[in-house]
Amino acid sequence: MTIVVTLDVMLARRKMRSKELAERIGLTEQNVSLLKSGKVRGIRFETLSKICAVLSCQPGDILEFVPDAGPP
Repeated sequence: MTIVVTLDVMLARRKMRSKELAERIGLTEQNVSLLKSGKVRGIRFETLSKICAVLSCQPGDILEFVPDAGPP
């Protein structure tokens, strides 16, 4: 199973840059970039809540579950 981060899609929909999001939620631009690229192993619920509040979205709008491909 894989969790895919689609934060970049939501940022584009809201016409917001990573820099602005970072400032509004109190993270560094680098950490937002790592989150967007999916190179993080976890995210605090507090951070997820802040992102959702700023982007007016639900967690499912920025996180997607993709099941592993099993045998045919």
